[in-house]
Amino acid sequence: MNGIPADVWSKLTGTGPVGENLTARIAVPTITERLLAAIDIEGRRHLLIPLKPDDEDLRDIQSRGIRVETRQLTVHDLGTTRYIDFICLDSAGHGAFDLIAGELASGLRAGNSNAAKLGSSVLSKWRRFWALPLWQTLSREAQLGLFAELWFFSVWLIPKVGGIKALAGWRGPFGARHDFEWPGRSVEVKGTTSNRGRAHRINGLDQLLPPETGELLFFSLRLREEGGAINNLPGVIASCRNLLDGDALDRFESALAQVGYSPAHDEEYAKLKLRVVGQELFRVEGNFPRITPESFAAGLPSGIERVEYEINLSGFDHLRTASSPDGFNFE
Repeated sequence: MNGIPADVWSKLTGTGPVGENLTARIAVPTITERLLAAIDIEGRRHLLIPLKPDDEDLRDIQSRGIRVETRQLTVHDLGTTRYIDFICLDSAGHGAFDLIAGELASGLRAGNSNAAKLGSSVLSKWRRFWALPLWQTLSREAQLGLFAELWFFSVWLIPKVGGIKALAGWRGPFGARHDFEWPGRSVEVKGTTSNRGRAHRINGLDQLLPPETGELLFFSLRLREEGGAINNLPGVIASCRNLLDGDALDRFESALAQVGYSPAHDEEYAKLKLRVVGQELFRVEGNFPRITPESFAAGLPSGIERVEYEINLSGFDHLRTASSPDGFNFE
């Protein structure tokens, strides 16, 4: 996702405004001339969209770290006119603010004549992420887990059942026991970079328990971290977005925010480059390696509150139901 070129803000800072005026310049000149970047006398960053006389206003004071107003502004060398003014109130959010600029610029280039509708749509999406701690990034383990879930979601699931049904089953972000759940079937997804093959960490005694009715499947995604690999977390998220639209896309963005993902950190997340070396789906039944509450006839020993363990699926090919998306039959 492209944002404002790095030198725009530095050039504005060097020609600061006086009084209530703003100093502004075109924010993303390679995309559109309709969006301006500006700074005020307090050093706060603004994004400005000039309006036509009959354009509607936009106002938002509920979003954390950002405020939106419609007002008459005097921009140095550009005179006074009515603008939608996006104001960044938190310097920690400058990176996210630049990405908002990129989305606004792309929308304006695409011919969105209704600036208020465009601004409201972009703000609605980013409000979810802006509510997150702006300095907090996902751990490496969390990135791998989310990548694995979204790989299964976009590569295996959507081609079989469509975006709506796939999204309805993605329950991991909301604290469900399994990552994907439907009536009669659940799927637990794990990604690993272990050099010991299909080795995965299991969190708790309930994670590999089947649903009350139906079957449990286990998706194993084996990955290698390589500098020349083409896959990363922002890339698989972009693939998911391309497969969704409308309300489904809106729900997808909400789920991403729920797990603590923010596009503001995409540059950092893109550094974890992954090659997919194996992807397999197993039935969790029979002698599938797992520890459950039933493994302790008398209950957990006194003082033990949580059990985490590792499994290795090497040698369990008899439980494999598919080794590629083409072999996956959801029905």
